[in-house]
Amino acid sequence: MATTKSEVPARRPVRRKLTGADYQALGAFRQALRRFLAFSEGEARAVGLTPQQHQALLAVRAHPGPGALSVGGLAASLLIKNHSALGLVDRLVERGLLSRAPAPDDRRRVALSLTPEGARLLEIISRNNLGQLKSTMPVFTDLLHALEQLELPHPRARSGADEAEGGA
Repeated sequence: MATTKSEVPARRPVRRKLTGADYQALGAFRQALRRFLAFSEGEARAVGLTPQQHQALLAVRAHPGPGALSVGGLAASLLIKNHSALGLVDRLVERGLLSRAPAPDDRRRVALSLTPEGARLLEIISRNNLGQLKSTMPVFTDLLHALEQLELPHPRARSGADEAEGGA
């Protein structure tokens, strides 16, 4: 009886040990992320926003649709509870940076959109943030090069050590 391709056991990729360069690339990447986040938070504060308010404006503007982002969608995007997102929206509406209206397709849903002032502030922060990211491109390039050299498990996969300790 001939075996089909699907019956042939899959070969496990050969994994090499992580090198000092791998750890250096990962460390530099984490440091670049932290510097970027600190920079971005400073940019938000410089125009009178909290970092979370900036993130909310960005989430509304970046939402791909269809339709406008809802309060629940904003909560999911920011990884916060719905009631926290509602308070954030209330403060942004009060400041004239965000508007809300019943969604045309479902009037129970609230659709969020930037006001011209919200869009203006977001543009200022975003231009500066993109400039900061561009200046850190070598760090990202080094990390990508290190990643290309590795055969890594899926992030949710358990290691062999975990399985040996009684895991499934």
